[in-house]
Amino acid sequence: MICVDDVSKKFEKKISKKETISFYADRNLSFCLKEGQILGILGPNGAGKTTLLRMLSGLMMPSEGKILIDGMSYLDKSREIKKEIAFLSGSTKLYKDISPLELLEMCGEYYGVEKDELEGRIHDIVKRFQMEDFLYQRIENLSTGQYQRVSIARCLVHNPKYYIFDEATSGLDVISSQIIIDFIKEEKKRGKGIIYSTHYMEEASSICDDILMIHHGEIMILDKAKNILKKTSTDNLRDAFFALVSMEEK
Repeated sequence: MICVDDVSKKFEKKISKKETISFYADRNLSFCLKEGQILGILGPNGAGKTTLLRMLSGLMMPSEGKILIDGMSYLDKSREIKKEIAFLSGSTKLYKDISPLELLEMCGEYYGVEKDELEGRIHDIVKRFQMEDFLYQRIENLSTGQYQRVSIARCLVHNPKYYIFDEATSGLDVISSQIIIDFIKEEKKRGKGIIYSTHYMEEASSICDDILMIHHGEIMILDKAKNILKKTSTDNLRDAFFALVSMEEK
């Protein structure tokens, strides 16, 4: 289980030689992700989603509060935690001069996967993401959809327990998007915990067990999609978000 307990992240920005201002990107966030659950993180640009995901993945440390992954903290069990997590951000870059196969082999070796086991995993991953036609091409020559499939595929090599996805299907064609969505649903059935940040409200509504809406770094609501719609008297999550923002401003 991933548990976020009253987490805040404070930044400082120098606006002149003599003056520095501080601000919170996230404030007092609390929630848990269970195994076999998909939690959707929704909110506009600048809402604090990416900062939250970076803290969950161990790339940033909270200024306040704590994050526990299966009872462990990044402060004293960082290596153990990262073996159980796969993080895909919207800014993930891959080595352009190697092939997808070489990348998967490199990632497997990095995580210490035994050679025989690695070969079997790569075979299954390639089939699962329909990568046969471009497995030996240079990554720099791949299409956007192929690139994203490879990027997600490298997250599977070490068989993580939790996935953290930031805009996994953004800008993809319908085929690549469906391959990724199907993968996420399959991983849920296998008992994996998935945090899924997206701007596609309809997509989140269809695959996520619970929805967390964040605005100005604070949680507006955390509930099942159907309950959010009922509470806001709307029929889609986009309208529900604006309804909640309107309620906050009154």
